[in-house]
Amino acid sequence: MTSSPDFDAYRSEFPVVKEQLYFNHAGVAPTSQRVANAMREWVEDVLQHGVRYERGWEARTENTRRLAARMVGAAPEEIAFVRNTGHGLGLVAEGLDWRPGDEVAVASSIEYPSNVYPWMHLRDRGVSVREIATVEGGVTPEAVAAAITPRTRLVAVSSVQFASGYRTDLDAIGALCERSGVLFCVDGIQSVGCLPVDVKKSRIHFLSADSHKWMIGVSGIGFLYVDKDVLPRVRPVLVGWRSTTDAWNFNRAHFELRPDALKFEEGSQNYAGTYALGAALGLLLEVGLENVEARIRELLTHLDGELRAIGCETGPSPAHRAGILTFLPPRGEAKALASYLSERQVSFSLRRGRIRISPHFYNQPGEMDRLVEMVRAFSGK
Repeated sequence: MTSSPDFDAYRSEFPVVKEQLYFNHAGVAPTSQRVANAMREWVEDVLQHGVRYERGWEARTENTRRLAARMVGAAPEEIAFVRNTGHGLGLVAEGLDWRPGDEVAVASSIEYPSNVYPWMHLRDRGVSVREIATVEGGVTPEAVAAAITPRTRLVAVSSVQFASGYRTDLDAIGALCERSGVLFCVDGIQSVGCLPVDVKKSRIHFLSADSHKWMIGVSGIGFLYVDKDVLPRVRPVLVGWRSTTDAWNFNRAHFELRPDALKFEEGSQNYAGTYALGAALGLLLEVGLENVEARIRELLTHLDGELRAIGCETGPSPAHRAGILTFLPPRGEAKALASYLSERQVSFSLRRGRIRISPHFYNQPGEMDRLVEMVRAFSGK
């Protein structure tokens, strides 16, 4: 782990702290001054100069690609920019050469729809969704092993379950998939940006995530990782000029797809988005992902203890926790408490009947204490 930074020094990057107790990074995160400035930089460039400095936009975009690759332990040529997590997962689902009778193993009862519907959409191609049994709102390696059959082509899981906060053992499942000859696809939006991710160590073939949650970026931009060894097996659903090897030559029709993940980027880039994503990733890498993880764990450990002390039911357990803590107040009146907290400028989510708290590295222990005092006041404790 790099030396621990002064987390409080970064609070000026997030003006939202002046208005709210913001604990909703698993939902939609506030962005930072750096991200806003990066987007303004590109817009001002277009405003003042038109396309004159387009080469600079491209260079900046490729630097963002390198940062995205660094975030997950991949190579830049294994990274494609996508609009959102579902876009990336859809490219995988629609791009593989499915055969009638193939199966995809998914815990559809607990997964966010982005990691369910792309696989259900394959039914008209003869592909079945095989249900992974769940334990405490999560997916275990044992449950995945039980779901795999000789017909299983792919296992799709979230790195962290959005509702329960249960952290998936990606290393164990990746090893299992490798032994079984099964592709491994991960919805990474609830982990990328709040803890270190290593796609090679975890033997992940595909990972998709967008930036408006833990990456503290903006909506409409994210990235898809595709392992170089399986890239040839994924057919682009859409193609355009940028998908080809001679992309910038507009004077001839030469249709040869790129061999890397950039074949999935069919047309002009979302430069405002790639500038924003680059600034967001740069900030997180500056802080250090191990430091980010440690800070969030410290905040949630403190909050967990204080909430349990006043009679709240909390989860998941520390062994299965990433950046999310869910709880029920002593009398179980989660909806009433949700209204009470919202009226007091607390940002959080209500998921499957539980209050979901998801702080980030710039939050403070004192903010956790303020939340506990509100819960205490509501509950009469």
